[in-house]
Amino acid sequence: MARYSLFFKESVAKDLRSIPKRDLARILTRIRTLADEPRGEASEKLSGQERYRLRQGSYRILYEVHDDLHEIVVVKVGHRRDVYDPH
Repeated sequence: MARYSLFFKESVAKDLRSIPKRDLARILTRIRTLADEPRGEASEKLSGQERYRLRQGSYRILYEVHDDLHEIVVVKVGHRRDVYDPH
């Protein structure tokens, strides 16, 4: 299977700045694993959306997979209590 390219929405930079450094390294490592297997066992499709969720401890990584372009776009990273809030 071809490796996917990783992209981040601009707002993800702000999300990542608010995460403690001890958790940030694990989250970034987890995001890198998506390039090889975007729909692995740990990922879950969100109902009613064309997005997926990946857990890393108390944090959630929301992303979209564009198979035609072999791209993954990380759209949100945050604590599980905040990440699904549309505001």
